[in-house]
Amino acid sequence: MSYYLKLSLRKRFLLYFVLALNGMLVMGQDDGAAHYRSVVRPTKNLIVMLTDGTSVDILSAARWYQIYNQLGGSNLYIDPWLCGLVKTYSSNAPIVDSAPAMSAYMTGMPQQSGNISVYPPADGANDLLEVDSTMAYQPLATVLEAAKILKSRSAGLVVTVEFPHATPAACSAHGPRRSNYTELGSQMIYQNLDVMFGGGNSLITDDMKIHLQSTNTTYLCNDLQGFRRHKEGKVWALWEDMDLPYVLDTDTTRIPSLQEMTEKAIELLSQNPNGFFLMVEGSKVDWAAHAHDPAACITEYLDFDRAIHSAITFAKQDGNTTVVILSDHGNSGFSIGRYDLNDCTRASIDTLFHSLSEVRASVRHLGDLLKKAQSQDYKGIVKRYTNIDITDDEVAMLVSVQKQIPQDYMKASDEQTLVGALSNILNRHNYIGFTSGMHTGEDVILACYHPKGDVPMGLNTNIEINRYLTDVSGFDKSLPALSRELFSKHTDVFADCKWSIDKTDPHFPVLTVKKGKNTLSVQANKSVGTFNGKPFHVGSVVVYVESTNMFYLPCKLSSNL
Repeated sequence: MSYYLKLSLRKRFLLYFVLALNGMLVMGQDDGAAHYRSVVRPTKNLIVMLTDGTSVDILSAARWYQIYNQLGGSNLYIDPWLCGLVKTYSSNAPIVDSAPAMSAYMTGMPQQSGNISVYPPADGANDLLEVDSTMAYQPLATVLEAAKILKSRSAGLVVTVEFPHATPAACSAHGPRRSNYTELGSQMIYQNLDVMFGGGNSLITDDMKIHLQSTNTTYLCNDLQGFRRHKEGKVWALWEDMDLPYVLDTDTTRIPSLQEMTEKAIELLSQNPNGFFLMVEGSKVDWAAHAHDPAACITEYLDFDRAIHSAITFAKQDGNTTVVILSDHGNSGFSIGRYDLNDCTRASIDTLFHSLSEVRASVRHLGDLLKKAQSQDYKGIVKRYTNIDITDDEVAMLVSVQKQIPQDYMKASDEQTLVGALSNILNRHNYIGFTSGMHTGEDVILACYHPKGDVPMGLNTNIEINRYLTDVSGFDKSLPALSRELFSKHTDVFADCKWSIDKTDPHFPVLTVKKGKNTLSVQANKSVGTFNGKPFHVGSVVVYVESTNMFYLPCKLSSNL
């Protein structure tokens, strides 16, 4: 056995990553580093579909709900393609949030809570794999970026939350804090995506609009008909100020379904003869689980499942498309059955799913209605949307917390808030259980369609999922090697030059580099710079990390001076 194979998993992964970042390793020559476990024949197109915060029990509940309500047979659209589970984890913790979870799928490196596609800082004994402390916050190239740069493929994102939320941002932006929408949103705009569908109109700035216009990208704001008429060319179509409504609350005359957005994205992206990368997120299963809202969990998942049907239908007809479907983490310990369900094995489907099937609004929407109403109207409103008769004591409890609206969707199950109190009351009428209001650490679903059957089987880690995505994309360069090219430290790129950093605008610092008579200037979180006053495309988004006081940008820029 070679010395390399005797190394621990942690040390082997570190060795692989460091060698690749330094250009000493290429795909297929790593001799034992973590990789997908069989040969995968590449396809031209890749669709990654992620249902956020979806525990396996939510699939089971959605299936029974569909059966009970006669919504389309005894199986979900995902069912024929289920092939395994994913062990997903952060670099220093078994339970993940969406940012490091999707970042690991996209970059191949598990990261810390809140990180968006950057190398994690070391955390001593807590690290679950070897972490090189000298690489902290180094931006890491994503599968989306590789598809655009290495294969000249189109790229698109479809979500039901605001566009710079954790999952879409992890595909197309970089930074240590997922909450930094100003910087992440700008990077996403300057990635020159071909398609972006979702929420977040309030986050679009004048600078963003100017850049979209300069790249011949159509921006549609709350324009369903314009969305439907758009037949070719780059497009950003967004609805609402931030996230989209839950399926239960959506006005379908104003906002398209996730399935329709998926179909439109495929229609547009598939016009590129080189192929495309598309990520589709069923974003708000996670939000509903945080709120202990089982009806919203189920209906959000079923909306996602219909999008799966459209993606698989296209893939089968196309013959050159892979579809990978998975979750990023569990949430709230969702379970069919609860401690107070006596003789659970005799509980009928009607007992378990009748009350849930009567719900016509999310608890968030109900909370918004009650907040605006008089207390004497509470019973009528709740009855109208849930068919539940609440008691006088329950009305009094809702009145006592009427003004307490959770600002953080991850804390929506707090019973001291209106939404949390509502969910607590409604859940007394069904037998869905929750163990917490936060993420949970179980393995998550994995399903896949490949035209030749080359699918990941059994239990895969998030690292192995990334290797499958890169293998099936047919990249001729590893992501770590691409990271080295796209995101070199400015102190290395311009080692023989004079440079200065202007932090007048803390969100968009400017790096100015001088050598002889030449001056190069780049601004953080954009992809356009100037050389001797003339604009040029940098070749990648430029990332600035405050804690390292470092710009990360393409190494080839040194040749400009």
